[in-house]
Amino acid sequence: MRLEALGFRLEALVPSSPSLPPMIRPHQVNWTPYLFLAPALLLLGLTVFLPALQAFYLSFTNYDPIAGTASWQGWANFDRLLKDEVFWQTIRNTIVYLCGVVPILVFAPLVLAILVNQKLKGMSFFRAAYYVPVIISMVVAGIAWKFIYAENGLLNQLLKVIGISAIPWLTSPSLALFSVMVVTIWKGLGYYMTIYLAGLQSIPADLYEAAAIDGSDSYTKHWDITIPLMRPYMLLVAVISAIAATKIFEEVYIMTQGGPRNSSKTVVYYLYQQGFGSSNPDLSYACTIGLVLFLIVFTLSLLNLKLSQNNVNLP
Repeated sequence: MRLEALGFRLEALVPSSPSLPPMIRPHQVNWTPYLFLAPALLLLGLTVFLPALQAFYLSFTNYDPIAGTASWQGWANFDRLLKDEVFWQTIRNTIVYLCGVVPILVFAPLVLAILVNQKLKGMSFFRAAYYVPVIISMVVAGIAWKFIYAENGLLNQLLKVIGISAIPWLTSPSLALFSVMVVTIWKGLGYYMTIYLAGLQSIPADLYEAAAIDGSDSYTKHWDITIPLMRPYMLLVAVISAIAATKIFEEVYIMTQGGPRNSSKTVVYYLYQQGFGSSNPDLSYACTIGLVLFLIVFTLSLLNLKLSQNNVNLP
């Protein structure tokens, strides 16, 4: 008996399935993604990877920029680096910079983000005001703060009003580095505040309502709810600000030139000074300093990756 006679069709008995793409054999390679990546990889290779390899090679040589020749000398530049007191002073200055800038840039922007996240009239103005320093060029900001820190600048004029004598903000070895730190913190507050704002606005309001029912007031709710949920963001800000502080250059170059007596000289500025900032540049030694800087930044990046794997994904 035919199935059609019973009112059935074979198509009804077999579930329909979407059309499948043609099978790719194991030995076949799909080159389409690589073709899309090729222009970017070529550009990165010419502008990043190739110069990095050349710098790595030059750190083991004695390069003559006039003749354009490099003679191999092995570990001589690294031996010189170990005995260079100025280099170790720049390392200490960079560590002090990290310890002074990073904790403030982790917690102060979070406080600002909590404040400007309130649903109050005119709060958009304060968000924009805190973000304005971010979009100002560091050159402009450095020059402006240099005038503020000057002996007859705005800051010392305000101190004279309350009876305090002028303070040598940029010319004192004990104050120059900390004065530059203030500029970095001032310029970075708004940037990291926006990162925290993104995290705060992703926290459900139901959690705060439940905390209010349990008796948490306006302060303890942030300790019980906000800070635990913002830990991944705080970790992100800590690593980003640490890497940025390690590579600090513009503020030092514009405001202090590494002085006085190398008190504000950082690793990046010393690298620049050795490679480009003197009448007798030593590019090989500058590449050696750059290799050490790369290892420091690479270690911080690995730390970021390790900590990110140990934490929950951003909410």
